[in-house]
Amino acid sequence: MSQTGTNRNKSARYRALIRQTLRGEERDYTSGSIREAIVLLAIPMILELGLESVFAVVDMYFVGELGKNAIQTVGLTESVISLVYAIAMGLSIAATATVARRIGEKNREGASHAGAQAIIISLLVTIIISILGFVFAADVLRIMGAEPDVVKEGTNFARIMLGGSVVIVLLF
Repeated sequence: MSQTGTNRNKSARYRALIRQTLRGEERDYTSGSIREAIVLLAIPMILELGLESVFAVVDMYFVGELGKNAIQTVGLTESVISLVYAIAMGLSIAATATVARRIGEKNREGASHAGAQAIIISLLVTIIISILGFVFAADVLRIMGAEPDVVKEGTNFARIMLGGSVVIVLLF
């Protein structure tokens, strides 16, 4: 087979994997190609992270007409929220690894138990983050270098965003 034919064949295989991922079909990742499993697991994560980054852009678009203080507030708050994303991803990866191990062991009850524990731990962590974010929103803006007017006008926005971290963590 020619090089072009081989490349077309690989391309067709990857397109089929992408379609399979987007359809959300159930699959046993413990059997078959490790490359296919990685692609099938990576695509939803890449799409999710791409969409998460769109939130900041959309926020900036809508507050753009409100003035520079609003834009600074959104920019600074979204910078801190990216740390929440990092914590959420870390918790998600740990939960996924633990659940995947139990599934690989064919221990569905253990996987269910590990998943429930991950949700409880995530809730505890995010409640702490949300409370701290809500209480110290003005201080967070100051630490990030916001001007006094930005802190005064943007504290409520920062409180809502940081106080609502529970939604971000549970998404992951």
